[in-house]
Amino acid sequence: MAGSRLQKTEKTDMSPHKVLSPRQKALQINLDETIYGSFAEIGAGQEVARHFFQAGGAAGTIARTMSAYDMVMSDAMYGETGRYVSEERLISMLKTECSTLMQRLDMARGEKSRFFTYANTVTAKGYRGAGNYHGWTGIKFQQNPDEEPSQVVVHIKLLDNQNLFQQEAIGTFGVNLIHSCYFAYDSIEKFVRSLMDRLTNERIQIDAIKVNGPAFEHMDDRLLSLELVSKGFTDGIMFNAEGNVVQPTEELYKKNIVALRGSFRPPTLLNVEMLQKGAEQLRNNLPEDERKQVMTLAEISMNRLIERGAIDSTDFLARIDMLTSINQPVLISNFQHFHTLSHYLSGICRRRVAFMVRVHNLQDIFDEENYKDLDGGFLEAFGTMFGKNTKLYVYPEKADNGDRLLASDSVSLSARVKPLMEYFKNNNFIQDIKDFNPNVANIWSRKVVEKIEAGDPSWETMVPVSVAEAVKSSDLFR
Repeated sequence: MAGSRLQKTEKTDMSPHKVLSPRQKALQINLDETIYGSFAEIGAGQEVARHFFQAGGAAGTIARTMSAYDMVMSDAMYGETGRYVSEERLISMLKTECSTLMQRLDMARGEKSRFFTYANTVTAKGYRGAGNYHGWTGIKFQQNPDEEPSQVVVHIKLLDNQNLFQQEAIGTFGVNLIHSCYFAYDSIEKFVRSLMDRLTNERIQIDAIKVNGPAFEHMDDRLLSLELVSKGFTDGIMFNAEGNVVQPTEELYKKNIVALRGSFRPPTLLNVEMLQKGAEQLRNNLPEDERKQVMTLAEISMNRLIERGAIDSTDFLARIDMLTSINQPVLISNFQHFHTLSHYLSGICRRRVAFMVRVHNLQDIFDEENYKDLDGGFLEAFGTMFGKNTKLYVYPEKADNGDRLLASDSVSLSARVKPLMEYFKNNNFIQDIKDFNPNVANIWSRKVVEKIEAGDPSWETMVPVSVAEAVKSSDLFR
């Protein structure tokens, strides 16, 4: 599995990036006589099409625009759906509009035109209350005339607190997306960077992006997702158990999560054991009707990916492939500390979050020095971490000087912090794992890599069979 998907890597694009305004981008597209297409926008007005009309020369670009706000009209045009702001609805819009455009215009101008269909379905701030403002946006387009269309599908979160600002952000992002597909498709870095021209992550975050088709044969959408995190354009991106890019909110909503932070280079039997034991412990703490809604999650923070000096695309893809070979969903995040990751996950899942940690992790979590940059310091961090049904499950760790197994009571704490630890333990926020396999308790990823580098075959007994096969087939870590 790993060997089949590790080939889509590319050199970093170091060319200077000229940031154009939405008007400049729209005009550049309008003046290209080969680019011709349609717009279908639901939920926040004709924000993207408006830029093309206002830039001038739109008659050379726009075949038609469409708004289907009424649900009955929308269903009649694009088919019935359970949710109108969803990937399913966006795909249906793109498919229907692209098919209509090409059927009606291919004979008339297909030889000279590069057709496109842009669509979005968005929930923006209205007159009533607060909410989760987000949307799905995408494009089907021909890079060359008479070519099979390529496709981009993106999920965005709208963070502005006023409807007008959200509409402006949607319009800017849509223009950026169309322009990037025609003028910035040759490089992952350039493509991702162009999507956020004239925008910031305080206005919009992109937490899922998927591409396919001939225009993107040189790209892997997992690397596109990684670029989003490394550029700070999103807090986190997620891959499901099959290794496909998924939108975190849809995947994690109403799930009870057992999360394990690590490098997973490579995933070991200890990692598998910790996630399994954590899931068992969490189920035992849940009501009967919630026990089937437990999901394990391997999380890799960006600092884990760059700890060797720089992000290695092949190394990153290998980690994803190895984790998905054992059917393990993965989250790549920008969170350095447990409390910020806890806040992110609990806000998405709206259920319980349990972190699997070792003794040295617990020692680090209770180190006051790690929170000196927070206004509320240590107490602010712990209020954030444990304020929404978060627990820490401590897996035993072998002492450096022998075979003795250490538990949570082995952590060395200052007199100021010790009563807080006792409080969390007495109230079951921190729990030791009692039922465990001592034979895997001291398997570390770095020891596996050391054995691989030394040519010691015993490393294969320290990882799942599918991981060992992936390492050998792709000759990893040598």
